[in-house]
Amino acid sequence: MLRGVVRNVVDFGAFVDIGVKQDGLVHISEISETFVKHPSHAVVVGEVIEVRVMGIDKKRQRISLSRKGLPIKG
Repeated sequence: MLRGVVRNVVDFGAFVDIGVKQDGLVHISEISETFVKHPSHAVVVGEVIEVRVMGIDKKRQRISLSRKGLPIKG
């Protein structure tokens, strides 16, 4: 489990700064246990959230993150 800051919210998810060179992506399907119509309904830019790393693709320089299974505060 890591803490990160939401840097950008787009139609397909949210980019989160977790303290490494590349921001990670929380895909819209991984933002919440319940249905989320748009990521902006669940997170906002600048918000500190807890995430877990699902995968790292070094070749494509992508980090996949999830909020599922973590306690949601607020």
